[in-house]
Amino acid sequence: MLSLAVLASLSLSASATTYFKETFADAKNWVTAKDSGRVGVTGGNWYGPGGEGLQTQQDAKFYHVSSAHDEFSNADKDFVVQFQVRHQQNIDCGGGYLKLLPKGLDQTTFNGDSTYNIMFGPDICGATKKVHVIFNHKGTNHLIKDTIPAKTDEFSHVYTLILKPDQTFDVKIDGSSVKTGSLVDNFDILAPKKIKDPALSKPEDWVDEAQIDDPEDQKPAGYDDIPATIVDPNAQKPEDWDDADDGEWEPPTISNPEYKGPWKAKRIANPEYKGPWVHPEIDNPDYVYDANLYSYASFGAVGIDVWQVKSGTIFDNIILTDSVAEAEAFLEETFNKEKDAEKKMYDDKKEAERKAAEEAKKAEEASKKAEDADDDDDTEHDEL
Repeated sequence: MLSLAVLASLSLSASATTYFKETFADAKNWVTAKDSGRVGVTGGNWYGPGGEGLQTQQDAKFYHVSSAHDEFSNADKDFVVQFQVRHQQNIDCGGGYLKLLPKGLDQTTFNGDSTYNIMFGPDICGATKKVHVIFNHKGTNHLIKDTIPAKTDEFSHVYTLILKPDQTFDVKIDGSSVKTGSLVDNFDILAPKKIKDPALSKPEDWVDEAQIDDPEDQKPAGYDDIPATIVDPNAQKPEDWDDADDGEWEPPTISNPEYKGPWKAKRIANPEYKGPWVHPEIDNPDYVYDANLYSYASFGAVGIDVWQVKSGTIFDNIILTDSVAEAEAFLEETFNKEKDAEKKMYDDKKEAERKAAEEAKKAEEASKKAEDADDDDDTEHDEL
């Protein structure tokens, strides 16, 4: 007899809907826009079993590649977008994110101006190394206010975004949560709930200077008469100085050790200080709560729309589903089963490269030694 836990798991699996899944056995369902850089399906230089993905293959190019799928809405359901990306080229500047677009996209003209619902994934360029989470709301794109660090090494990593009907989200990398929050608090999608009261301003007599000059502190008599520099008392007129030829000799000056700079009264606490003035706030009349910020009526395509200075990024194992468990199971059967083999292949390749470089160096040194020996022989013959 099946346990309740197993029955619950089977029930969840049966009710889950996977809208899109791509492991890149080929790329026949993907359309490359006419002005896009070249892409191809490959495992790259190191990979695990089934590690083939869609790779960017031309440097300094924009990439506009997309795959259409049956239209769906995420209204009243969990929604998960998850994908694997590997920057095996040790990326210096380029995107590694996906765009989820509504139905009706002209895939042949897909580019950075195409309207999308969600943009999600890593972006690395110079000091920028973050995970983009962007939601489009009524034609405006809203970027998450928080900075989520992206992975920058040369191995595969899985990025997961979970969006729920209660307006909350969870961003995961390699199955571990790195940022949770809500569309209301972590994005500037809605107008602020509170605004500064426009009818109020800081009173003219408000004292916000914490310290003042001590009125009892007086400048010492003769303070301003002390010069900043004085004649160097140790200077002597050079013996060969000729006033007729060189002009009248003037001794050099040095900093006056008695000079203390412009006089300033000492500072004391201001007895009239009231602290910083805080502008009172009122309810924002323009604030309107929207319980459907998370919801999109139409998803119809997945797009890769990135710029890369140095190409080589591999996108793989994309899934769109309404089931967190389904996405986790997909991560387990792909990334978790591939990562160790990928790492081993990487280590083996680097070790082979190290040995080849070592052998090449030895061969170069041997060749140089032989040349030096030949030169010595030639010198001896010349002397004879």
